[in-house]
Amino acid sequence: MTIVFLTAAGVGGATVFGAALGFLFKNISHRFSDIVLAFAAGVMLSASIMGLILPSLEFGGRYAVIITVIGIFCGALCLNVLDKVVPHLHRLAGVSDNSDIQQSDRLSKVLLFVAAIAIHNLPEGIAAGVGFGSENTAEALTIAGAIALQNIPEGMVIISPMLLAGVSRQRAFVLALITGLIEVAGTFIGYFAVTAASAILPFALAFAGGAMLYVISDEMIPETHAHGSERAATYALLFGFCIMIAADFYIG
Repeated sequence: MTIVFLTAAGVGGATVFGAALGFLFKNISHRFSDIVLAFAAGVMLSASIMGLILPSLEFGGRYAVIITVIGIFCGALCLNVLDKVVPHLHRLAGVSDNSDIQQSDRLSKVLLFVAAIAIHNLPEGIAAGVGFGSENTAEALTIAGAIALQNIPEGMVIISPMLLAGVSRQRAFVLALITGLIEVAGTFIGYFAVTAASAILPFALAFAGGAMLYVISDEMIPETHAHGSERAATYALLFGFCIMIAADFYIG
């Protein structure tokens, strides 16, 4: 049980560590912000495919394709609905709904991005917890290590966009902390309810993958291609994607 606590803390703490690193970037230009956001899109794209959708197919059994496809579309629809209510989340971010329209629109996109990270963290945590609950400690530690490594750049890339969107440093850190705590909760859910978690894990993984793909396509790529930095943003996306491929290959 001790190792589960330590792993949960490590997985969630990796996001917080990444967020702390994100504060090292000051006086961020719009071009740099687009590059960082594109890098995040690459990380998320790789994570959604290799860390969520492919495992969903692997764990789905006889009806794996059906479960995965339904999960992907449910995740996308969930984010579509969330997109409609995101303006009401401005108060949580500490920014007035009466802010400049352009800034308000950017904040909506950033909060949707943060929400996708949070949604994606839950099944990741469940996946790690299921490994411990099934007493396959070696595999569980491998999964947790890969997740923690992935969470560091994720924590880094969610800070800069929030600061540029007008979120205070304190609130940005708290929002990043919440995304990490969600993963901690998922780890314990997976550990204590291993049978049920194993049953819902394929759908949950695909759901998170669909949510991330929605945000990447609908928000992140258009945003990074809207200010004249599309070439740099494209290479940043590819770099983020390849970083996660390497992490999955050497650690996963």
